[in-house]
Amino acid sequence: MNDQPPAGNEQRVLLRTATGKDSALATTVLERAGIRAHACASVAELARELDQGAGVMLIAEEALSDPAFRHVIVSLQKQPAWSDLPVLLLARTGAASMQVVDAMEMRANFTVIERPLRIFSLISSVRTALRARARQYELRAVMEGLRQADRRKTEFLATLAHELRNPLAPLSSALALLQMQALDADAARPHYAMMQRQVQHMARLIDDLMEVSRITRGKIELQLEVLQLEQIIAEAIELSRPLLKGARHQLDLVLPARSLSVRGDRVRLTQVFSNLLNNAAKYTPPGGRVTVTLEARGGRARVSVRDNGRGIPADMLVPIFEMFVQVADMPDAALGGLGIGLTLVKSLVELHGGAVSANSAGAGAGSELVVELPLLAAAETSVDHSPDAPASHLSCRVLIVDDNREAADSLAMVLQAYGAETTVAYSGEEALSVAAAIHPSVAILDIGMPQMDGCELARRLRRDPEFAQCMLIALTGWGQPEDRLRVAAAGFDHHLLKPANIDELQTLLSAREHAE
Repeated sequence: MNDQPPAGNEQRVLLRTATGKDSALATTVLERAGIRAHACASVAELARELDQGAGVMLIAEEALSDPAFRHVIVSLQKQPAWSDLPVLLLARTGAASMQVVDAMEMRANFTVIERPLRIFSLISSVRTALRARARQYELRAVMEGLRQADRRKTEFLATLAHELRNPLAPLSSALALLQMQALDADAARPHYAMMQRQVQHMARLIDDLMEVSRITRGKIELQLEVLQLEQIIAEAIELSRPLLKGARHQLDLVLPARSLSVRGDRVRLTQVFSNLLNNAAKYTPPGGRVTVTLEARGGRARVSVRDNGRGIPADMLVPIFEMFVQVADMPDAALGGLGIGLTLVKSLVELHGGAVSANSAGAGAGSELVVELPLLAAAETSVDHSPDAPASHLSCRVLIVDDNREAADSLAMVLQAYGAETTVAYSGEEALSVAAAIHPSVAILDIGMPQMDGCELARRLRRDPEFAQCMLIALTGWGQPEDRLRVAAAGFDHHLLKPANIDELQTLLSAREHAE
């Protein structure tokens, strides 16, 4: 029996009755009731048709004694896991024959109905069996969906492993070189720059993973403000320019005569358009053309990112926005990235009340990704302004607590380079003693420490009036919403993710100094 028979056969009733007259009558009755029926002239034909799909099999007891019925039994016993084809067996009235008894012992879904059978009972029995069969098809769809999801997840994890290992190779080589050779500052600087780029690349990969998880579960809040889309697109182009320039692509920008404003999150929308530009750059052969067009259409802003690259197969135009989906002949692992960029795009655009779609004429014909966002009316378009960034020099006293000694020491050296006075502790108990001695104005605490974790340390510091004004910053790899709630409840002022974003940390410390 086929696992995926022709769709038109999945709800049909296969008939093999005792006589041709019975067959014609049953077929007429069923079809008048809106049930498709196929009468088989022989048991051999029944076996052949069964392989083409059926919703119910309706057979007379006499068919059991036909030698060809063994082929029917073989098909029934080879059904896939989701399938249990209902078989309505029309038995003669009276004592059960040995064939009927044997049929009931078989590993198949037989239901015995005595004949003669009333028309109402026939229709009712068949409809009940068809409903049960429909539920089996639903189970098949669920199982197939799980198989596809599992396959996509396996491919995704392989890509993830590949992408996370890639930066480790140059990091390992650079570290080995620096250990073997005593390089002066100028000679070592390119190696440090390369190592920084690789660490930033790994951090971006992990951030993308966490981001898509938060967004798809609705655990993200937008920081909404009035934005001019041409400015957002310009910022996205700047982010993607190295990739476009590296591939020698020509970038064309088509803007409307007047500014188009939307209400949105500047960082998230910049991320959306940068992802689309990065995709266009990656999937277009070197020396290609990428065109970004912004226009107003029907009360919505329409942003199109079009390229003359590899194109997208017609059957992938919708699935490419789903998690773990990759175009089979264009593995993202070969081009860099995890293949979740379009999932992020779709989720972020929909959070802004917009929609995203893909167009392509097929392989080699290029592609177009289109984002539509609600436009603001003229009265709503006053643009928000952000305050200037604080000064960069630090003079605060900082306590850094982390059981990872290298992480604590390296962060301390970075903050010292900015002028901060830093002290390091490697456990919660040690941190309490050090804090009592130096009275820090800022404490940066790791959360996942043994014995006394960062949250418990924060609670103890907050209970001491001497540290009431101390800024507590959680620096941790735990970034889920429930983690943020736990950190906030412990008394922390800020929650930062590892590895530390030095600019963000510097801004917090500078703001602290300005507030004192």
